[in-house]
Amino acid sequence: MQVIVTGHHLEVTDALKAHIDAKLQKLARHFDNVTEVHVILSVEKLVQKAEATLQLSGAKLFAEDHQEDMYAAIDAMVDKLDRQITKHKEKNGSHR
Repeated sequence: MQVIVTGHHLEVTDALKAHIDAKLQKLARHFDNVTEVHVILSVEKLVQKAEATLQLSGAKLFAEDHQEDMYAAIDAMVDKLDRQITKHKEKNGSHR
């Protein structure tokens, strides 16, 4: 799984990258076919925004979240992606 982290109006630190990698490992446990994840972190005044595009084999998933804390935004975004992946996995598995 290739993880690309970019920042808009924000310098992406090693701590942020490590936190994102740790959280995205949870997604890799649920679904093996994750090929690429592009995470964009941005700041607008007091709002911290985290968004991610996840490339699966056969689908693209997108999630974003706004919080006052960047780490909380990353956690909420990963939770949204986790729900989308499990839904995608169940949808693909239910067909014969």
